[in-house]
Amino acid sequence: MPYSPREFCISLLAMAAIASPGHCQESIAKSFGSGADQGSVGLSADAGDDAELEGPQAIYAGDSGEIYLLDQLNGRVLKFDPAKPDDKPQSLELPEGLAPTDLIVSDSDIHVWDGKVVTLQATGREDAPVRGLSITRSAEPPDEAITSTFAQMGSTDLADAPDPASGAPRSLQSTDRNKQVIASHGRGPVVASFSALGGESGVKIEVAPRKAGESLGRLELQVRDRLGAVELLDIDRRGRFFVFAENIPTVGSDAPNVFVARFSPAGRIEGVYELPLTQNVGLSRRFVAISPDGDVYFLRNKKGSSDVLGVGFRQISKGKIIDLGGGSAGFDLNDVPKIKAAHAGVRPLTREQVIQTGMEFANVRWRVNPSSYGNDPDTSCSGFNRIRRPGYLHGKVNQQVVGVPYCWGCHGSLANFASSIGRGRLAGNVCTRNDPRPDVAGVDCSAFVSAAWGLSTHFTTIAIPAITRQLPSGWDMLPGDALNKPGSHVMLFVRFTPDKKAEVLESSTGGCNGKVCRNVYPLGSLLARGYAPVRYRGLMADTSAATDASKLDAATPQGKTKGR
Repeated sequence: MPYSPREFCISLLAMAAIASPGHCQESIAKSFGSGADQGSVGLSADAGDDAELEGPQAIYAGDSGEIYLLDQLNGRVLKFDPAKPDDKPQSLELPEGLAPTDLIVSDSDIHVWDGKVVTLQATGREDAPVRGLSITRSAEPPDEAITSTFAQMGSTDLADAPDPASGAPRSLQSTDRNKQVIASHGRGPVVASFSALGGESGVKIEVAPRKAGESLGRLELQVRDRLGAVELLDIDRRGRFFVFAENIPTVGSDAPNVFVARFSPAGRIEGVYELPLTQNVGLSRRFVAISPDGDVYFLRNKKGSSDVLGVGFRQISKGKIIDLGGGSAGFDLNDVPKIKAAHAGVRPLTREQVIQTGMEFANVRWRVNPSSYGNDPDTSCSGFNRIRRPGYLHGKVNQQVVGVPYCWGCHGSLANFASSIGRGRLAGNVCTRNDPRPDVAGVDCSAFVSAAWGLSTHFTTIAIPAITRQLPSGWDMLPGDALNKPGSHVMLFVRFTPDKKAEVLESSTGGCNGKVCRNVYPLGSLLARGYAPVRYRGLMADTSAATDASKLDAATPQGKTKGR
């Protein structure tokens, strides 16, 4: 029978907090294997060490309850009915040259994020198994509800030039999420206003129509420890409110809880859907979706498959602190096998220098010459539908691009990259299942962090514990620290955003489309996946959290990389 994630978990009433008897039941609504046919998705599940498992980046629920899945490795969006799990999905082919990392659906439009909002419409017969997607050209900027919904999971422009009036990037001014606009399934466009409740563990949310009108609801949510990201995701057709939230401990070894809280139309909390984030779940951008009928779906990428799960519901009583227990533990670096660290040249290093170097890798402008671009067709990767060349370089021969390319197994400084491109090496390599190549240039994730830390030796994600110490809590991170998942991926921490997400610099095949870039993630979702907050031991004793990364947004490296 088709599964619908309805209320079947334990009702915990008349308690001061929720005791956790174990995870609520969840069930697979649709499962995809690795491949390029209509019933599969692109997965790099057999990536080598130091490469994050990569699969579909986003899910979203349409107005009729259908699910849209961004299968970016295969260059398409898959559309399916979760009530008919045996039916093949419809394939909506992305336009050539588009490599999005997020999507949302509004009316008949599919909006994707490719460094900016791009609006698409399906072409061809509605019942055809394969349809095209064409870009809708418009001189009008995207509606605020669209940009605000993208920002829920960190899809926002962080590369704007500073505003001349304030000196802060325009995009960062707009991330002050005291106000959020969403186009809900049940109540149309609404505005959610957030204010603190009881310090850092609670929040009040006032929901009102986008146009003038009476309040739709006043919601209150409080967790055991400290709130991370809080986002109003949707209002269903019954008028129930769905709020994404994170409980992130400030001390101890407990992993965070990442959940969706459901409120009645009158604003009374009814229960939660605990999202099954564990360390074997790969990174994805938009991993939760709410259907018009109030079903909660979770995107789980793991080795060998990508599953859309219906998440079980757990009832709670009004006014109780949400306490889901300790969660499943993330990586403890004390449990990582110790390896002998290589000797590395180290210079005295400040946090500002670390962030400055990282920004230079992300902001460098260079020309893609024919020798760095390579031949067409390019070398295919083993095991999944991708070629060697990073996505952001496609079609850019003899053009200027921004950012050092991701290069599997490559390492070195910005000057080394410039020299390698000048000598005719290929730019980048995203074939993480293949052996590293000697004829390519760029940095992989750990090579980038090693360079930002000023190391003369490349330390992999497995070797990073030998030169760092794990912080007691993710909240203890300062600019220049890192989020490390041994054997998988590492990100350089920049700062906390105004809405309590983690802004990072990373070299990534997925989230950055094959280069070094800035990104924003809900902090709890990273910690729950096994990312450990770590501090490089070679940093000078600088405990200031006030490193002003906003001044570095327009940073230009001293020497630009030039192609011949």
